[in-house]
Amino acid sequence: MKKVLVVDDSPTILSLLKQEFTKYDFIQPFFAKSYKEAIKIIRENKADFQAALLDLSLPDAQHGEIVRLANSHHIPAVILSATIDEKLKDMMLKKDVVDFVLKDDPSSIEFAMKSILRALKNYDTNILIVDDSQTYRKVIADALKGIHLNVLEAGDGQEALDIIKEHDNISLVITDYEMPILDGLQLTFKIREDYNKDQMAIIAISSIDNKDIISKFLRFGINDFIHKPFSTDEIITRINSNLELLDLFAKVKDMANKDFLTGAYNRRFFFNSGEQIFAKARRKEKKLAVAMLDIDKFKNINDTYGHDVGDVAIKEIKRILDAQLRSSDLMARFGGEEFCILLEDINIENTEILFEKIRQAFEDNKIDVDGIIISYTVSIGISYGLLSSLEDMIKISDEALYVAKESGRNKVIIKP
Repeated sequence: MKKVLVVDDSPTILSLLKQEFTKYDFIQPFFAKSYKEAIKIIRENKADFQAALLDLSLPDAQHGEIVRLANSHHIPAVILSATIDEKLKDMMLKKDVVDFVLKDDPSSIEFAMKSILRALKNYDTNILIVDDSQTYRKVIADALKGIHLNVLEAGDGQEALDIIKEHDNISLVITDYEMPILDGLQLTFKIREDYNKDQMAIIAISSIDNKDIISKFLRFGINDFIHKPFSTDEIITRINSNLELLDLFAKVKDMANKDFLTGAYNRRFFFNSGEQIFAKARRKEKKLAVAMLDIDKFKNINDTYGHDVGDVAIKEIKRILDAQLRSSDLMARFGGEEFCILLEDINIENTEILFEKIRQAFEDNKIDVDGIIISYTVSIGISYGLLSSLEDMIKISDEALYVAKESGRNKVIIKP
């Protein structure tokens, strides 16, 4: 849970922000209407805050003292203020300030929340700076550390490639053009052999004002270009924009791969990922388990309580499976109330134990839907081994599921 301090003397703004924060269950907000209340909250929580959303002018602190307070406790701040002049903005940029948002229309609350979400995500975001100049690396690194991004550094393109191989979770690379061993263009080309623009962003920086060089960078796949010299404000703005685009790409990809109702992976993603797992198992001659799971007498739930309650019952499948399966296990909704699970690195004995435990979890579960208590059982069919194709294993697990249904339901049937 990420803690966020919110300080604003406007009851209307606080009410809107409280409503906005309810959308994010991973954030615990703390609200204050004054500088004095903020001090009390910070002390009570031992300054354990990952971000702050602050009004510059408060009844008991009208000149931005609240920012200095957050700054003294190393809390990155988003400023939400009615007025911000350029002089004040330049002064605040020297502090631990992530963004400035004007209270000029209703969308300002939404913009402020986006900035807070970006600030929180920065704690888990890795950026690689590649430049043979220690001076420029330090300038950029200091700016990025100021918004709590995790910074890695390399002095040339080859060192950068070595770092990328060691760290598979780098979101963005900032690279200079002129460097020894491997320059920025060559580095960009090498990175794009393994990572698309929506997987790892690249920002090229250079003092060279040569259109051919910039064109080559663009053809090789950079996301952005910055001329030296640059201001701290410019580098932070460009980085935030590119990280937001990466988030958008990830969100779109996630929506395409997941079932709308449950949030489980969909059938298409299951086959795309499952074929890779199956191919790996064939190479290593390792056995797999493929299970089909289905709610018993699901039509009765829909007929008795309606489709809204039926949807809750389907969503409960994912919740229970998430609690029982490993993070490496592949699980997808195939349609209706039917789910398919693919497991590797598991023997037949442990497969039987696991799915019996899952069956029991459903039998013991009770769901409260607006005072209506419902329960249901599931039947599970499993194919264990390594057949000629993933489709064949799914077909066998489907046949085992049919046997479980026909022989009384609420059973686990395994076909080796």
